[in-house]
Amino acid sequence: MKEYEAILEIINQCPLNRDRDTFFEEIKTDDLDEFVKKKFVGQEITYDKTVAKDGSVIFDLMVSGIHQRYTFTEI
Repeated sequence: MKEYEAILEIINQCPLNRDRDTFFEEIKTDDLDEFVKKKFVGQEITYDKTVAKDGSVIFDLMVSGIHQRYTFTEI
């Protein structure tokens, strides 16, 4: 299994509030798509997946109407 540092950002939708809730964790998985789906099981979820030039994998998510971003960097 691959190991990743994962950063989850919950992005505040209010235009005057730029604060984000940010959470860090280390995970082991061979399938990031499946990890994200299991993390939010039972919730309405859509996402776009991007692979950055540095190899990080970024998921821009809408989870039950809340914008979130997961960034995975292999360690």
